[in-house]
Amino acid sequence: MVEDALALYELDSVALGLAALDALVKRAPVRVLEANLVEPGRFLLLFCGGVAEVQESAQALRERAEGGVVDSILLPMVHPAVLAGLRGAQDQQGELDTIGVVEGSWIAGTLEACDRALKEADVRLAGLRVAGGLGGRAFFVVHGAQHDVEAALDAGRGVLQGREALHRVECIPRPHIEMLAWLLRPAPFAPPSPKGKR
Repeated sequence: MVEDALALYELDSVALGLAALDALVKRAPVRVLEANLVEPGRFLLLFCGGVAEVQESAQALRERAEGGVVDSILLPMVHPAVLAGLRGAQDQQGELDTIGVVEGSWIAGTLEACDRALKEADVRLAGLRVAGGLGGRAFFVVHGAQHDVEAALDAGRGVLQGREALHRVECIPRPHIEMLAWLLRPAPFAPPSPKGKR
């Protein structure tokens, strides 16, 4: 399956979110990356696929969830590192010159900011976090030469300010060797893996 487009919708109801999920997967062949409750009390639908298919599924979702969409993005030709980051990939290769962290108040805006930052600056995505315990926020971490990281932060900041969703941006030159591991560690007190159950 071609995966060059990404869509995210946050709905104000779990029940409506599940109904919208059914509608979007019936409309076109897309890959659902997440369909789950996020804080504070919203239902997140995240899916990818070909541009035309994602647009069709997004249309079906909007028709089914009319009036219940809280926030959304649709990114045609999304940067491939964004999809990799959403699947948990981390890039910590090489010596780290500078780290940049962009934290958004809303998940949709943060993903759009990440996509823009990667397209407009010569940086690598160290990791991306959309998880419980963030109060509905998300963040991403990039690394590269300091001037490139600063350009990426400016691009991400611009997107989030335009959406009134900027929480904080930080630039960390010459980070400690263990810094990325600290920044991208799993949430504390996470429930045990189902594999550990007997």
